[in-house]
Amino acid sequence: MSSILHRVPGNKLPMATGGAGVWLQDAEGRRYLDASGGAAVSVLGHGHPRVIEAIKRQAENLAYAHTAFFANEPSEALAAFITERAPRGFGKVFFSSGGSEAVETALKLARQYHVARGDLTRTNFIARRQSYHGATLGALSVGGHTARRGPYEPLLAPCRFIPPCYAYRNLADGETLEEYGLRAANALEEEILQVGPDTVAAFIAEPVVGATLGAVPPAPGYLKRIREICDRYGVLFIADEVMCGMGRTGRLFAVDHDEVSPDIICVAKGLAGGYQPLGATVLSNRVYDAVTRDGGRFEHGHTYIGHAIACAAGLAVQQTISDDGLLDEVARKGPLLKRLLQDRLQPLGVVGDIRGRGFLIGVELVEDIATRRPFPASAKLNGLIKSAAMARGLIVYPGGGSVDGVNGDHILLAPPYIVSEQEMEEIVDRLASAIEACLPARVA
Repeated sequence: MSSILHRVPGNKLPMATGGAGVWLQDAEGRRYLDASGGAAVSVLGHGHPRVIEAIKRQAENLAYAHTAFFANEPSEALAAFITERAPRGFGKVFFSSGGSEAVETALKLARQYHVARGDLTRTNFIARRQSYHGATLGALSVGGHTARRGPYEPLLAPCRFIPPCYAYRNLADGETLEEYGLRAANALEEEILQVGPDTVAAFIAEPVVGATLGAVPPAPGYLKRIREICDRYGVLFIADEVMCGMGRTGRLFAVDHDEVSPDIICVAKGLAGGYQPLGATVLSNRVYDAVTRDGGRFEHGHTYIGHAIACAAGLAVQQTISDDGLLDEVARKGPLLKRLLQDRLQPLGVVGDIRGRGFLIGVELVEDIATRRPFPASAKLNGLIKSAAMARGLIVYPGGGSVDGVNGDHILLAPPYIVSEQEMEEIVDRLASAIEACLPARVA
């Protein structure tokens, strides 16, 4: 019996023992094609020699030195790498151990920014329904995932929620995508005016919504309008790129597709690709300047910020992505993977939408394509497909509640950037087989 409090107690999981490229292996010798990179983490796959060598070399030189006493070379080099490629006006990085910590950091930075400017009434945050920003209490407070929030509601900080930008379900008859994008963004202005412009600290959103909605990109013009609204009312814009950032969409930063500069960007999963726990909060110069004005300092920290081995791994991952031209590969292969999915899955009669950017792709499953009616939540279709895929040696990331927080099923695909076209075809075939095996669930 395991001594670990597993995510699902009593659920017997295969024991992972190794990995190579886009494949994982368990203790019984079974191989699994990692089509979701875990949770959109493994951007270089498993066992990459350059990253392993960087970790070994750094461990031999310096494993850990507390950042209250020392700087270290890997964190300085990685911070420079990130800021040189970030949107214009971003000059500082605060490292952490993962996405939840990166978001917590961003929320505290936003509050301290306003305190430093004398705007002490700005205590409210605005986020979107069907979003996810992390599991810690602050990050969970701004998350719109109904089930994850449920047990902790009394402990969560105040946050207001607006509808997501979700064209598949919210585009009105006769409305263009551009018109819908503006309409969806204007919900932010309405909420700011309702709660009081001088009380709002920041708006947080995933540029491409990840696990909770299943790779939903913004409608054209949406993020630019969000930026305009935030500027009008003195509200900071936090872009949560924990899942969609660091090349996952074919650009290093997902906001670059929409030519928008937020005030703070959170990254994590693809930053070190799973080789080490690592997150980062990238802040604009205006946020940094306000917080540090007149000798001020950011009142925040964690024991392992800027960890030397973690940053060495992150730097090796990012340099490999750059040197091997993998952003171009993601931009080229992402549309191909989408076409393969459409050709193979659409005939199944249960695929309502296939969407996403680059190698962040969502497949939404519906019981009735014409009406977009979801399967009943009681069918637990997304979980059944996950299990059926595992039985076929395929790892996919399931999601539920995409319609209203309870109903709706989707499957998220986020393969490593090194996946071959042959392996993409195998992903599609195995996923189609898994979905077909679960179709009786529509009458559950």
